[in-house]
Amino acid sequence: MNITLDKKDTTNASIRITLEEADYQPRVEKKLKDYSRTASIKGFRPGKVPAGLLKKMYGKGILVDEVNNLLIESVDSYIKENKLSIVGDPLPNQTEAEGIDWDTQREFSFSYDIGLVPEFTYDVNKLNLTRTEVEITDKDINDSLDNLKARHGNYINPEEVGEQDLAFGGLKQIEGGEFQKENAYLFVNKLKEEAKPLFLGKKKGDVIVFDIQSIFADSDSVRLFTQIPQEEADKLAGKFELTIADIDRQVPAEMNEEFFKKVYGEDVKSEEEFKEKLTQELQKLYDKESDNRLLRDIQNQLVETTNIDLPNEFLKRWLKVSNKNLSDEEIAKEYDEFVKGLKWTIIKDKIAKDNDLKVEHEEVLEQAKNSFKEVYNFLQNDTPENESLLNQLADNFLKAEKGQNYMNTFQRVFTDKVAAFVKDQITPQVKKVSTEEFNKTEEAAS
Repeated sequence: MNITLDKKDTTNASIRITLEEADYQPRVEKKLKDYSRTASIKGFRPGKVPAGLLKKMYGKGILVDEVNNLLIESVDSYIKENKLSIVGDPLPNQTEAEGIDWDTQREFSFSYDIGLVPEFTYDVNKLNLTRTEVEITDKDINDSLDNLKARHGNYINPEEVGEQDLAFGGLKQIEGGEFQKENAYLFVNKLKEEAKPLFLGKKKGDVIVFDIQSIFADSDSVRLFTQIPQEEADKLAGKFELTIADIDRQVPAEMNEEFFKKVYGEDVKSEEEFKEKLTQELQKLYDKESDNRLLRDIQNQLVETTNIDLPNEFLKRWLKVSNKNLSDEEIAKEYDEFVKGLKWTIIKDKIAKDNDLKVEHEEVLEQAKNSFKEVYNFLQNDTPENESLLNQLADNFLKAEKGQNYMNTFQRVFTDKVAAFVKDQITPQVKKVSTEEFNKTEEAAS
């Protein structure tokens, strides 16, 4: 076997492999022997099929498979042994491959195009980072508390429609069309203020007449009311009548031990402890989101300030080969975003290599366990039973999806480790903000 590298420029190269019969023939013969032990052919007992017949029937297919397997292994080994930093996957020269005569040739030559990552430098000192820290207020605590009380509350059916109620019943168009709906759902808090008196105080069996496009505060409410597509809801107009069949009202949960237990388990037994726990949870939630924003800033700024030449034509060709359903137009449209993600991956790998940053299996396992803790509050209690359950859940999760869950979790830990390293090199400025300011900047960014 002969393997050579033809480096065309700093980002493009090709690997040429020449195989002689001695390179692949032992593999072919071994595969034929394996077939001879298992092949089931009419007229012959298992294991007694003549070698010549097997070769005639399967020899060419086995030759093609074994040569291709050897090529893939050889290219992969050559790249690793020579520490070539590549992007995408090696692309075989299809013209050469199609010109091979598998019936008569004994020596084969193949060429693979590869995209190279040239040497580059990054400079974390160019980064201008700011970490926004949210200050939790009494209003935030009370708003969150109201949401929790509503979520864990009960529903009753009052006699009369109130400000926060849901009234539902039959809807019928009486002017301008023939629309009807057996069950329409009216959220009173979606009505304009001037329209609410039409509905407040009404009882089961009452019939209310109204203009459908004039009573709601926004166009989406008509869709919610009628449960039809938005474009159809936008066209509804004229007089309608709603015959109230029933009324639903959500009654918030009371601040008692039963409520505390529903939300946080056995740990919280008083209103003071509950609010303290809620404050900690809110702060933890916003701190995590602040870290996520900082990570995005690190990623974006490093990509913007680091010059990396990429083999763009090769990458577009590789994307086309790897994604048969993508058109040239779609690739061109999405290419810039793809390059940003690719550059971030390349930069992360270099930072990790330069600073010997590695991810151990225990860190991947811990990340998976923490993910389950976030979903199930009771697992946050450090008990032997919970630890055993967490280990089992994490292990099953990481083994699922043919290892993809493991790789996704590994990449998350790896990215966090690189980001933490960069943050340690530069002390970000700290900007204190309210939850309202924080959420507004998030909406603007998205």
